[in-house]
Amino acid sequence: MPDFLATMPFWVAFVALFLGAMARGQMVYWIGRVATEQTLRRTHPEGGWQRRMHDWLQAGGAEPGVRALRRFGLVMVPLCYLTVGFQSMVQAGAGILRIELWKYALAQIPGALAWATIYATIGFAAWEAVMAAAAGSPLGLAAILAVVLVIVLTVVFLRRRRNRAALAAVLPVAEDPTAADVTDS
Repeated sequence: MPDFLATMPFWVAFVALFLGAMARGQMVYWIGRVATEQTLRRTHPEGGWQRRMHDWLQAGGAEPGVRALRRFGLVMVPLCYLTVGFQSMVQAGAGILRIELWKYALAQIPGALAWATIYATIGFAAWEAVMAAAAGSPLGLAAILAVVLVIVLTVVFLRRRRNRAALAAVLPVAEDPTAADVTDS
């Protein structure tokens, strides 16, 4: 458990984690709800985080969450707190679908309670145990460095690929010199 959580009473850590989970869920819900409408219909950002958000929403970044909510209903909201990655898709999907706020917030409570319970008890302790065990051996340290290296190389590769695609979209298309010039005379 991180030092600041280890030194406080359990109930304080639990309440802080619960409120954090609720706040994050609400933030992603509102990003899905407001950003979808405002970003896609009224803006055309040129760069930065606004452009990335626009592209993510336009490309259907939350589509798996929207599909899950349409298929299984609000039960997906508390269940998504037990996942990594899919959680944001479901929360943004709830906003995109404009699920009423009070229904979403009520559905969010059991999931946030479960998430806080896991992280206030075994979650951080298990994470620290894995990291300590891995860092205690040369092989474990090599594994950690390999994972970090793969993540860094993946990010660099994806950014270069995106930059090449953006550059190709900006550069003019060269005309085919062998194509015949067809004009009306």
